[in-house]
Amino acid sequence: QVHLVESGGGLVQAGGSLRLSCAASGIPFITFSPKTIAWYRQTPGNQRELVAHVSRGGDTNYADSVKGRFTISRDNAKKTVYLQMNSLKPEDTGVYYCNTRDGLWRWGQGTQVTVSS
Repeated sequence: QVHLVESGGGLVQAGGSLRLSCAASGIPFITFSPKTIAWYRQTPGNQRELVAHVSRGGDTNYADSVKGRFTISRDNAKKTVYLQMNSLKPEDTGVYYCNTRDGLWRWGQGTQVTVSS
């Protein structure tokens, strides 16, 4: 089954930047590459929120709350999706997960992002 590993989170000050990575394994290229892949985040007491997604062809969409600050990208050869997060705000704090836009794969453990200020 697909194994998703999120990494790159950490503790940063408001206004700082982080680059998250989502590496998929256990699936062939032909399964990964057609999928629209999304980043989600979750905070205690809240539902998992769609942050951004990127299509097979590289078309991107962002939640209004992160538009202009975050950039999602993908490297299909590496079966990896990235999330460049700039101008971070305390409200960006949460556990960040990746999956297909439909949540088809097994959820990984996520990576914690904490923004202080």
